[in-house]
Amino acid sequence: MHFSIPDTQQLSDDSGKYTGYNLHLNGEYHCTLRYKQLHNFNEQLRKLYGSENVPLFPPKKLFPLSMVQIDERRAHLEKYMQSVAQSNLLRNCEVVVSFLQLAQQESYGEEIHDVSLDIYLMNNVQTTITVSSNDSYTVVLERVCNELCLPNTYTYYFALFLVSCSNDNHLSIIRKLQPYECPYISQKTIPGSLRLYLMKNYWDLDYDLELMTDPVGLGILYAQAVSDVRRECIVVHQDTRTILNQLEASGAKKEYVDLARKLKYYGFLEFEPCTCDFPKPNTRVVVNIGMREINFRIRSTDGEIREGTFKVTRMRCWKITINKEEDTNDMNGVDGSHHNASSSTTQLAFEYLLAKNKLQWITIQSEQAILMSNLLQSIIDELVLKKSHQEDDSRSGRLSNGNSFYYMKRDGSSQITSPSISSTELDSNSSNGSNESRNSLGRRSSSKLSAVGMRVMGKSPFVENDAFEGIGDDDL
Repeated sequence: MHFSIPDTQQLSDDSGKYTGYNLHLNGEYHCTLRYKQLHNFNEQLRKLYGSENVPLFPPKKLFPLSMVQIDERRAHLEKYMQSVAQSNLLRNCEVVVSFLQLAQQESYGEEIHDVSLDIYLMNNVQTTITVSSNDSYTVVLERVCNELCLPNTYTYYFALFLVSCSNDNHLSIIRKLQPYECPYISQKTIPGSLRLYLMKNYWDLDYDLELMTDPVGLGILYAQAVSDVRRECIVVHQDTRTILNQLEASGAKKEYVDLARKLKYYGFLEFEPCTCDFPKPNTRVVVNIGMREINFRIRSTDGEIREGTFKVTRMRCWKITINKEEDTNDMNGVDGSHHNASSSTTQLAFEYLLAKNKLQWITIQSEQAILMSNLLQSIIDELVLKKSHQEDDSRSGRLSNGNSFYYMKRDGSSQITSPSISSTELDSNSSNGSNESRNSLGRRSSSKLSAVGMRVMGKSPFVENDAFEGIGDDDL
């Protein structure tokens, strides 16, 4: 998970002017928060989980801050949020998830109402569901899976992705939605013609075998396999393509998936062409991620396609770098206020063990670098969980014993939130009690597919790989 606070904005209410800190989630604007909101959030984390388990929070100041001090506070708050996101205990806890959901809703600022949301399978079959405009990711995911008649057991084998669709039906994955956000808001506020797609949420192909026992699960796998073959994301020789076409024409879904599973790049996600510095600077490359590896496909000067494979177990760490160039400071934000607009270049760099005692940094420059980083982390999460043989639902950080916490709004009023987040509108002034609602964060989830967390290496912005394995003499 990548959090940043790249800039601030000056806002005002009945009590005067104040500074809003623009929190970005995975490279996109998520919400604007006041310092006192984040301070209140930190105090409740300390109360529920103990101060020793919560990152240090930048202290209050007695006097108004100068512009330099505001920027220093922005940097400290950014580091704090990144530390929360990298904590195994905190990053998926209900306090964090619901705080970020409610902050997005408040920043969006539109009155809550029912909306029709279109969800697509990879073969562009559309399912329309009716949800509240502020319904959480969890609610929307479960609603669409129920609409498709997928057994509850398999709901979290899938995830929602925002995908850009061009006129020629070219699909480009923009991001994987997270529990912290409301799908309707995220889809509406990110520029471009975007659709919500339901796609696989795992890498280990053994899970295919479980899903293929259910006709709905098989149908979703089949839709994704057909799409990958048609878009040439999977390497298919002509004789095999002929067989696949025959199986598709006859509606033999299981046989189609069985054959597709044997093909190169099945189960991988392909990204838009980008540049990297391996084997030399400014090399054009197509990146595929899956099966515990990152794969480069490079067209050489003689026209031949050459490939390079980097296994995740040989990546010691990686980092995301975003270089922003400010364009203007007079663009309307989500809530009608002013943001600093900027263009940016994003890089994913990983330190790779090329040979025994030989580590080398390899850098990819791509608009999808943050998505690559998130998917890389999900591969490692799944690998570590499988090695530790975790099978039961052990989601940490739940609010226990009926504890509730308060979401402080920008105006200082509070909204109480119980373990089941209420869909109560944010403009409600009541902070007493809470309603049982469909926005429950205490819902089931498969621990096989849940995250285990990341570690920050010292003060540097590197994510250390829990699945890193050294190379022994037998590997050389």
